[in-house]
Amino acid sequence: MTYKLMKKIIPFALFIAISTIIISCGAYSFTGGNTGDAKTIQIDFFPNQAPLVEPTLTQRFTNELQDLFTRQTNLTLTGSNGDLYFSGEITGFRITPLSGTSDQTAAQNRLTVSVNVRFINKLNEDDDFEKTFSFYSDYDASSQLTGSVLEAALDEIIERLTQDIFNASVAKW
Repeated sequence: MTYKLMKKIIPFALFIAISTIIISCGAYSFTGGNTGDAKTIQIDFFPNQAPLVEPTLTQRFTNELQDLFTRQTNLTLTGSNGDLYFSGEITGFRITPLSGTSDQTAAQNRLTVSVNVRFINKLNEDDDFEKTFSFYSDYDASSQLTGSVLEAALDEIIERLTQDIFNASVAKW
């Protein structure tokens, strides 16, 4: 083969190979979520059924879960009859001492939030589940769980809970 002919064939072959790879990966999402043929998602309000109630938690959790799915998937949020459907309730909001000091007081406390989630995939019933997700945040026992301490703890917990729910439902982790 002549040098001129190879100079034309190699870029063309490279273009074809790269195009084929990109097209074949079209169903892949870089966020890790595989929503299949689903077009809509319905996420109901998660009421707080925990014995100890933090008033802002239900709204924050529900909004963050909705935001995560709308940011990381191409699904449209709907108020009813979604292809993917989430419901559930906050079942736990618990503060426990974590470690002690020599004078028998707590050095750290742990805030744990638990959420019961029901997931229904109307297009693939094998994906349906009901399970409890739980996560925690530790904070200094000398601090009151109010203001910025509470905000930081809830930010950490909600981010982890929503990501775990996302992974269990559409990322299949």
